[in-house]
Amino acid sequence: MRDQDQTAIQEVLQTECEWVEAHRWLDIAAIDRLMGDDYTIIQRDGTVVGKEKALASYKSQKRSWETANSDDYSVRIYGDTAIVMGRWTAKGTNAGEAFDYSARFMAVYVKRGESWQIVADQSTPIAQA
Repeated sequence: MRDQDQTAIQEVLQTECEWVEAHRWLDIAAIDRLMGDDYTIIQRDGTVVGKEKALASYKSQKRSWETANSDDYSVRIYGDTAIVMGRWTAKGTNAGEAFDYSARFMAVYVKRGESWQIVADQSTPIAQA
């Protein structure tokens, strides 16, 4: 693996950690900064949501996290694009209902200038044993 790819992997994983921390603390400004303007998420029910609607769901203050973590990463670099696969775990409340969630996720990051931004995100719940 080229040194450039190793550097890019470290930068992307640092951005992924910032993404998780922004969720944990519901830091709307950080979430907004880390999302590309063309951000799209495919939700667990198959709904496709863009950045504006995703941000609105955070701003509603109906969601809070006790824990939020990601790990078990696999990162592939394709020039200024990175595909991150990993595991996401979170516990908290959403619209008054408790959740304890584990999922495998795939996120697409694009390097813009000196920063990486998430532009697409999808997760699949891990079935509870």
